[in-house]
Amino acid sequence: MRKDARPRVLVLNGGSSSGKTSVARELQEVLDGVWLRLGVDTLIDALPASFLTGDDLTFTADGEVVVGAGFRQVEDRWMTGVAAMARAGAQVLIEDNFVSGPGAQRRWRAALAGLPVGWVGVRCDPSVAAERERLRGDRVPGMAARQAVAVHRGIDYDMEVDTGTQTSAQAAARVRARFFTPADQPSRSGPA
Repeated sequence: MRKDARPRVLVLNGGSSSGKTSVARELQEVLDGVWLRLGVDTLIDALPASFLTGDDLTFTADGEVVVGAGFRQVEDRWMTGVAAMARAGAQVLIEDNFVSGPGAQRRWRAALAGLPVGWVGVRCDPSVAAERERLRGDRVPGMAARQAVAVHRGIDYDMEVDTGTQTSAQAAARVRARFFTPADQPSRSGPA
């Protein structure tokens, strides 16, 4: 992203239980205006249950996510829709995990072409992600550790944050500082 362009879209990529949602919620609080938080989980939750039991999207017993052609087709349409919202003026925080590797980023880049986008890697140590996964209890065991490093391979970011060494609020503050100048982004605490 150009240093002088204020993003309309921030893409947060990280593995399961990496802290993407917590960082995105903090960003909603510290960024000016209304930022919509949408993620791959939003898409999965919107799909019929029957779609999730076939070959289009498979969650294996050891935590691997296998993406089939049917899911990719639906996801491409969803990406186009999210981009249309941004083109219509919405500010969007996208939470994703690029289990398809660099291909996922290429597809997002194509959908978001022409929009100012900031790319943020959300990382934490695999052991931290695994413990969060265990505490959550709503994920396939092993998914978080498997994705902690894999979803970042070959991905280009404007910046990265580590939610294992900093709080979500600290990570959000770093994102804010990287993409928004003080003149672009007034403080939530009011005038000085």
